[in-house]
Amino acid sequence: MSSIELTSSQKSILTALINLYGEQEDAVKGEAIAEEVDRNPGTIRNQMQSLKALQLVEGVPGPKGGYKPTSNAYEALDIQRMDEPADVPIFHEGEEVPGVNVDGIDLSSVHHPELCRAEIHVQGSVRNFHEGDSVTVGPTPLSKLVIDGTVDGKDDTANILILRIDDMRAPDEPAEH
Repeated sequence: MSSIELTSSQKSILTALINLYGEQEDAVKGEAIAEEVDRNPGTIRNQMQSLKALQLVEGVPGPKGGYKPTSNAYEALDIQRMDEPADVPIFHEGEEVPGVNVDGIDLSSVHHPELCRAEIHVQGSVRNFHEGDSVTVGPTPLSKLVIDGTVDGKDDTANILILRIDDMRAPDEPAEH
């Protein structure tokens, strides 16, 4: 299923739908998606028709209606769904961000201390994070790793923050394996 080629606009809309659906666990109105991706609601409706044809979203009729992502949508964006994911918080400027959970941490350049970077993959929107913002990730469930860093970049479509690592620490006691 992951062989579907989506445009960047379709990926942004589908990512926004998945993020919003994850927060409210109910059908998402086109207007909410339009606001999240900063597009016209009419554009969203048109894109939803093509995403429905690709079997990535389903329409829910009625006053409480809207759109829901299908399991194919998660596959197309390579997002793993878990019933009970571990809670790995993320803090933005010292405040915990509700509705956002860290999905993965990739350390991209640990061999050069001045250029140490991490890719933080999250479930939820990274729209409100901006370059230069202070971010703390963790603690992670097993190693209790905590990363403090500064946003160096982001990918709104893939929900990825690029952090310049300022500090990284884990407790000295043995990990809970």
